[in-house]
Amino acid sequence: MTIADINKNAETKMGQSIAAFSSSLTKIRTGRASPALLDSVQVDYYGSLVPIGQVANVSLLDARTISVQPWEKGMSAKIEKAIRDSDLGLNPSSMGELIRVPMPPMSEERRKELTKVVRSEGESAKVAVRNLRRDANESIKKLVKEKLASEDDQKRAEADIQKFTDKHIADIDKVIASKEQEIMAV
Repeated sequence: MTIADINKNAETKMGQSIAAFSSSLTKIRTGRASPALLDSVQVDYYGSLVPIGQVANVSLLDARTISVQPWEKGMSAKIEKAIRDSDLGLNPSSMGELIRVPMPPMSEERRKELTKVVRSEGESAKVAVRNLRRDANESIKKLVKEKLASEDDQKRAEADIQKFTDKHIADIDKVIASKEQEIMAV
């Protein structure tokens, strides 16, 4: 493995950690309804846990209501229970075969709690990026130790990796700021 490979690999993994962070933020509820909110909810389907999207059609009825249409008649009660038991704070109501999930209005206190959750998720993403930087720097040090690269190459590579790290941490900060703004908007 060369220094260029290590740099490219580190930058790719840092980008993936930002993508994972962004997708984890879709689970955090704002005032608007989003079908992606229920992606993390698992339903017992004949003995195995599966995402709701695999046993029902999840869509929006209006800006504040998610509709869940099970594909099998017997799944309505299980889906309703899974949504109620999830940590999303939602209270579904069944209307025949259709399950309506209204989004309750958020209080100012709840909005502040959610911004704290966003910040902690962001900090976890930053830690992941920093761990990738550390791993890349250790790989480069191994190359130098094995005399496959010079110390000058090591310094340049570590500077490049630090630039990638700074760029990705700045991107995480931007994502955090936009999500906080979205949550605090009434």
